[in-house]
Amino acid sequence: METRLAVWFALLLLSLAGRARTVYRTPQPDFEEKYFEQWLDHFNFESYGNRTFAQRYLITDKFWKKGVGPIFFYTGNEGDIWDFAQNSGFILELAEQQNALVVFAEHRYYGKSLPFGAASLQKGHIGLLSMEQALADYAVLIMELKKQCGTRDSPVIAFGGSYGGMLSAYLRMRYPHVVAGALAASAPVLSVAGLGDANQFFRDVTADFQNYSPYCVKAVQEAFWQIKDACLAGAYETISSKMSICEKLSSKEDVYQLFEFARNAFTMIAMMDYPYKTDFMGHLPANPVKVGCELILANQDRLRGLAALIGVFYNSTGQVPCFDIYKLYQKCADPTGCGTGSDAQAWDYQACTEINLTFNSNNATDMFPEIPFTDAAREQYCFNKWAVHPRPLWLQTHFWGSDLAAASNIIFSNGDLDPWAGGGIGKNLSASLIAITVKGGAHHLDLRASNPADPPSAREARRQEASIIRDWVRLAKEGLGS
Repeated sequence: METRLAVWFALLLLSLAGRARTVYRTPQPDFEEKYFEQWLDHFNFESYGNRTFAQRYLITDKFWKKGVGPIFFYTGNEGDIWDFAQNSGFILELAEQQNALVVFAEHRYYGKSLPFGAASLQKGHIGLLSMEQALADYAVLIMELKKQCGTRDSPVIAFGGSYGGMLSAYLRMRYPHVVAGALAASAPVLSVAGLGDANQFFRDVTADFQNYSPYCVKAVQEAFWQIKDACLAGAYETISSKMSICEKLSSKEDVYQLFEFARNAFTMIAMMDYPYKTDFMGHLPANPVKVGCELILANQDRLRGLAALIGVFYNSTGQVPCFDIYKLYQKCADPTGCGTGSDAQAWDYQACTEINLTFNSNNATDMFPEIPFTDAAREQYCFNKWAVHPRPLWLQTHFWGSDLAAASNIIFSNGDLDPWAGGGIGKNLSASLIAITVKGGAHHLDLRASNPADPPSAREARRQEASIIRDWVRLAKEGLGS
């Protein structure tokens, strides 16, 4: 009996291994990098006339059956388009199944799609950075590609994650004749419109660590309290030494820079809490929340433990001798972090105009020091930095806010580990506005390539998404799409 059981078990393992190789093989596309002469200004016929800029996009027809398959179009977000193409493997898996042409379009003012070259972020030039202009870019590009490829009748499905997910939903809403449906993964369409609780985001970051271990959250709080007490006592040397800060702290302002620097690490670790190692938005180990909590709990010295935890994000190689807190974290109009470099500056401008990101930490509903970011603070910061005034209600007016019921054919997917999920759509709004929750899923996990470590809910979410998208494509071909 035991021998038969052992043989059966061995055969089962071989069978499962064979299936794993089939299920988890990510197609390797041969993306071609191209540029399209895009209008500088879609909405003002006098300002720039017919002037254009070079918009970058990636395209692969490896899986495409012309006249049969649809077009899958990724609405690029706030960064280099290659980063998103290399971290959205589900789109390629689906393209192979449904014989689709795949396009990843870069967002104006990001990556290499710079309307005014190196001067793009300067006053007088940056004003053409808006969601409305970006969506028009995508609509024009889609129409031109369909013309070039001789495939005017091919249905187009938009895809995007995070800000890109917002754009994919908005593209369907604003240009329903151009795209037949949209998968909006981890798209915080409510919170960015100024709807919801300003304390939600950092409360949900805290919840990720609380769910691993309440002792972890307690240790983090103790570390921040100790830093605050040391600051009041003027013990900047102690804080700097134990937290491995490159330049010794010397003021309360430095300490609050440290607080925001540390809080940003927790944000990124929570967002990227994937069950496997990743190199997206940072180099992180599998289950980084667990790894970080184990590091702080293993250290009797709370400050050194906190330094080890945030090092999961800032010192993934283990080779960083100290933290340059002003270089690694730069304050901006997005308290969840803008990053660094020119892409970060472009995102800062967007957070100062249309996109509302006034999140607070309060040390009551979350584990972080009290760091408010009010509408008034945003207004002052944005005028000082960019000489602009935010329009907090614009997204509710232009992109419908929470009144989305008149839209159609949009999937809103969210992982329950993702702190952005609380600002998104969590329940079905109609028969074709569908919410999918990925239990145990971090930031747009469902858009990533299939992986053996994925929770079952991620596999089920992708199965549902594939089925819904197949139906959208079929109905669009039959002229029955809504």
